[in-house]
Amino acid sequence: MKIQETKQGAVTVLKPSGPLIQSDAAYFKVVATRVAEASHGRFVVDLATIPYVDSQGLETLVDVTEQMSKSGQMLKLCSVNKTLREVMNLAGVASLFEHFDDVNTAIRSFL
Repeated sequence: MKIQETKQGAVTVLKPSGPLIQSDAAYFKVVATRVAEASHGRFVVDLATIPYVDSQGLETLVDVTEQMSKSGQMLKLCSVNKTLREVMNLAGVASLFEHFDDVNTAIRSFL
């Protein structure tokens, strides 16, 4: 899995590409946790190039948002495809995240 990291003003955007599955979940969690701490929670995960997640990938997203919630923050996701959104809804975890249609809308939510 490749994870592109860009800064847009004071907000960091993580854009992983490829499925978020067991073999990549630990790496994603390390990167997301580091970015969350360095940016004081001012970051967005752009899921536009994530076709699907497995249970470990979903658990990783939940773990990151739970870590962030300890400091009153919530993981912001954007460009979530229909399949991924259905998986989150069926697993009952969709409400743990803030969802945005695109990166710019997610970034503006910090203002």
